[in-house]
Amino acid sequence: MIRAVGVVVPARDEQELLGGCLDSLRLAARHPRVRNMPVHVTVVADACADGTAALARQHGTDVLELEVRNVGAARAAGRDQALGLSLTSRRDLALQNVWLAHTDADSRVPADWLAHQLAYVASGWHAVVGTVRIADWTGHPAATAAAFRRHYRGSRHPKEHPHVHGANFAVRADAYRAVGGFAPLAVGEDRVLVAALNEAGHPVKRTSLHLVTTSARRDARARGGFGDFLLSPTS
Repeated sequence: MIRAVGVVVPARDEQELLGGCLDSLRLAARHPRVRNMPVHVTVVADACADGTAALARQHGTDVLELEVRNVGAARAAGRDQALGLSLTSRRDLALQNVWLAHTDADSRVPADWLAHQLAYVASGWHAVVGTVRIADWTGHPAATAAAFRRHYRGSRHPKEHPHVHGANFAVRADAYRAVGGFAPLAVGEDRVLVAALNEAGHPVKRTSLHLVTTSARRDARARGGFGDFLLSPTS
């Protein structure tokens, strides 16, 4: 049974969008099926030159400041801090009692995001892999939105998809630790972790419900990442 939740949000110079993300997480933590358990949100401010860390603190969020310039390492460090906060909130907790959810600073989660994840856990799933939708295609050519829709229609089963997004991913703490956690990769750290969970036999729920809304940024932060996909010539 899950009795505490840690949420990790890596951020690099996300002062403009982070507030919306944290507001959405606050609503998700207040859901009737979640609000009676501790929910600890950790923002990992990685090599930030703006007010990202200060804004996170203004929202009452735990902040970890790093200079690693690596999203995989940032997620892993944030996971360690969020897990530590969760375990110390209840001395009787074990790893299997802690749920670790992940999203991105330029994203907004639905109000039932955590509640539905915990429902999947109660049904025996060790991890949940969700999908995303784009908030606003302004600044992108029409072909980019069309390519994104084609990319998502590639799955034969609308509720069981092949995609992995760090903006919409969660895992039970014991399963996460058993496969070694996030690798220090500049991109693809989420896909590598999900592959490790599958290989180790941990049941992973893939769902197209409870989408996270994310930005269609034109300033891709990592080569080969999601933002770069949106800017690729085939988009």
